[in-house]
Amino acid sequence: MIRPELAERVRPWAETATAAGIVAFGLWVVSLGGWVFQPLGSVIAVVAAIWALDARRRMRFRSKATAPGVVELDEGAIRYLSPDRVLGGEIALRDLSEIRLLRLNARLNWRLKSVDGQALLIPVDAKGAELLASAFASLPGLDMGRLSAALAEDGPAIQTLWTRHEHARLT
Repeated sequence: MIRPELAERVRPWAETATAAGIVAFGLWVVSLGGWVFQPLGSVIAVVAAIWALDARRRMRFRSKATAPGVVELDEGAIRYLSPDRVLGGEIALRDLSEIRLLRLNARLNWRLKSVDGQALLIPVDAKGAELLASAFASLPGLDMGRLSAALAEDGPAIQTLWTRHEHARLT
């Protein structure tokens, strides 16, 4: 019924559109009026609006998995399984000290640095790289809007997007 190329184009927006629909539902509940429906509708609309904003920001993390390797997020650790033994590895979120976005050979890569100086390079378009959005969102002081903007624009070859302050170490 829907042309495949149109369906493919709309699919990334599905979560954002669902959240926007729930915002509209919440506003409809508010319009019913009364002591019960107005607060209930307001809560629904606000929660759905936050969800829509988060879904929109996470959209930038999704890409077609064209890079080699797989990203896993397991028990507070980011793991990159690469076919090349040199590039793979694991970093615990509590040990993460810096996030950079690098452009190497016309491909964007996340460079994650641990507190002991080890670095992990993860292609932005690796399979499962969208999991990094939820992992990064848990870091103190990280601006997800800045990360989304850096992925969207054709900026400098190296961008430092987040550094951990010494007093903000996760426990």
